Amino acid sequence: MIKNVLHKLVSILMAFVVLLSTLSFTVESHYCGEHLVDTAVFTKAKKCGTTVDADKSVVVKKSCCKDVVEIIKGQDKLKLNNFNDLDVANQFLITSFVYTYFQLFESLPKQIIPHKNYSPPNLVIDYQVLHDVYII
Repeated sequence: MIKNVLHKLVSILMAFVVLLSTLSFTVESHYCGEHLVDTAVFTKAKKCGTTVDADKSVVVKKSCCKDVVEIIKGQDKLKLNNFNDLDVANQFLITSFVYTYFQLFESLPKQIIPHKNYSPPNLVIDYQVLHDVYII
C-alpha cells in the first residue's frame, strides 16, 4: 500500500520536474531612476512617465527610465524516440515482449458475491469465549 502510494507520488513529482525544466518565460522589470516601478511575468511591465503622441504614434520615455528583461529558457533538448527509428531486431524484441507479457495473465470470469453488501449481525454474546470452547 505504502509502496504504491510512494511510487505514484514519485511519478507525479518527476512529471512536474520535466514540465518545469522545459518551461520558458520572461521577467520584465521597469525602473524609474533607481526605484522599481513594476515587475511582470509573462506580460509587459507597467511604465511610468511615458507619453504617447497621438499624431505620431510614438512612445516618448523619460531619460531616467529603463527596462530590464530577463529571459529564462527551459531545456529544449528532449529526446523523442519513435518506434520506427529502431532497427528490425529491436522492433521484433519489443513487440514479442509486449505480446507475451499480456498473454501471461489469464482473465477469470466475474464472480458474483451474493452477500457482499450485507454486514454480519451484531454480536451480543460470544458463546465460544463464554463457554471456553476453542477449535484448535
